[in-house]
Amino acid sequence: MATTRTIIDDYRRLHPGSQQLYEEALRTFPSGVTHDIRYTTPFPIFIDHAQGSRKWDVDRNEYVDYVMGHGALFLGHAHPLITQAVVDQAQKGTHYGANHRLELEWGQRVKELVPSADEVRFTSSGTEATLMAVRLARAYTGRDKLLKFDHHFHGWQDYVVGTRAAESDSPQAAGVPDPTLGNTVSIPQGDISLVDDRLRQGEFAAVILEPTGASWGTVPLRVDFLADLREITTRHNTVLIFDEVVTGFRVSPGGVQAHFGVTPDVTTLAKILAGGLPGGAVTGKVDILSMLEFREDPAWNAGHRVAHPGTFNANPLSAAAGSIMLAQVATGNHHQHADQLNERLVNDLNYVLQQTGTQGRVYGLASYFHIVLGKDCPVERDGVEWPAHASPPPRMPSALTAALKRGMLNHGVDLMGGNGGFVSGVHTPKDIGETVKAFEDTVGEMRVEAIS
Repeated sequence: MATTRTIIDDYRRLHPGSQQLYEEALRTFPSGVTHDIRYTTPFPIFIDHAQGSRKWDVDRNEYVDYVMGHGALFLGHAHPLITQAVVDQAQKGTHYGANHRLELEWGQRVKELVPSADEVRFTSSGTEATLMAVRLARAYTGRDKLLKFDHHFHGWQDYVVGTRAAESDSPQAAGVPDPTLGNTVSIPQGDISLVDDRLRQGEFAAVILEPTGASWGTVPLRVDFLADLREITTRHNTVLIFDEVVTGFRVSPGGVQAHFGVTPDVTTLAKILAGGLPGGAVTGKVDILSMLEFREDPAWNAGHRVAHPGTFNANPLSAAAGSIMLAQVATGNHHQHADQLNERLVNDLNYVLQQTGTQGRVYGLASYFHIVLGKDCPVERDGVEWPAHASPPPRMPSALTAALKRGMLNHGVDLMGGNGGFVSGVHTPKDIGETVKAFEDTVGEMRVEAIS
C-alpha cells in the first residue's frame, strides 16, 4: 500500500540545500538563525537572490514573497532606482564620519510626509528608535514609568522586553533586571478607562503603542481609541508615542497618523524608511526632540541633555536608499496598487476557506494581511479589515502556523511568520493568483493530515 507524502516530507524533499546549510548554521548561530522569526522547523529556507516580488532559494525554488524584508521592501527586492542609488553612493564612500547632504534630504522627506515630524533623529534600527523615544519622554517629563499594551511589539530593548506575550501588568524577560521591568506596565489594549486610571497617578512619562493594534494589527485596534488616547495623554501631560516602524509609509504615505488624523507627540520609524537598508528614526515635537540639543550651558549638556551617539546613524548608504524610497512613496501611487491587490488577496483567500469549509478568516489593513485557521471566525465578506462588531481575532494554533508556513513554501509562497504578510507596490495579479492556488492546495493538504 502506497504511503501518502506529508507536508513535511515534501518540505524536506524540496529543500535539501537549505537543510545542509542549516546544519552548518547550527554550528555558528544559536538555533541556527539570526532573527527569531526565521526559526522554522525542521529547518528554515536559505535564499540565494531576489528581484521584485520574487525570491529564489539555494535549491532554485521560486517564491512569491510576502515577507518583503520583514515589511521594509515596499518597492520590492532590488528596485532599480534604489539599487542604483546605493551603488553610486558606495563608490563615493560608505561612511564619512561627518555630516552629508543625503542625510539632510532624507530628513526633509520624513518631515514632509509624517505629521508629527517637527524634527528628526536617525538611528540604525527600529529597536534603537523606540529606545530613544522612551528615553526622550522620560527626560522631557521627569517621570520614569512607561505604559504599553499587551502583545504590542516595540523591539527587543529592555524597556519593552521584546516579547509579544500578554504581560499582565508586570513584564518578564530573561536577562532584564527587575528594577528595569518595574518601570514598565503593560495592560490590555482598547480599554480607555483603564488607561485614564493609570495615567491619573501622574507617574507615567509615556504611552507607547502600535497604532493599528498588537503585532502590526494582528489584533486590530479601534480607530476611536486613538483619538481618545490622544485626548487623555494630553490631559495627563504624558507623551504619546506611535510605534510606526511597520505602519509608517505603508498604511499611507504619512503612516497611520496621517490616515486616521491622530497626531502623536513622538513617532518611531524604520523598515520602509531606509529603503531596505538598516535605518530607523525618532520624530516628534520640537520641545521633546530638543532634549537632544547642545546648548551653551555646561550644566545642561552634562546633566540634562539626552546623549545619542551611534556609528551608523544616517549613514550615506541608508540615506541614499531611504531618500529614493520616500520620494517614490510620496506619490501614493504604489499604495493604491498594493492596497487593491491586498483586498483582492484577502477576499480570495476567504473564499477558499468558505468553499472548503475551513474554519478561519483572512483580514488586514491597507497592504498587509493576517491569516487565522482552526478557529471560529466571522465569515461574512466585510472588506479587508476585521469586522468592527466582532470579538478580537483569536490566536492561530502554533501547529497550524508551522504547517501553513511549510505548505505554502512547498507551493512557492513565503509568508511572514507563517500566518500573514506584506503586499508591495510591485506585486502583480499573477502573484495573487498563484498565492490563492497555493493556499487552496495547502489548506487541502492540512485537512487531509488533520493538522490542528
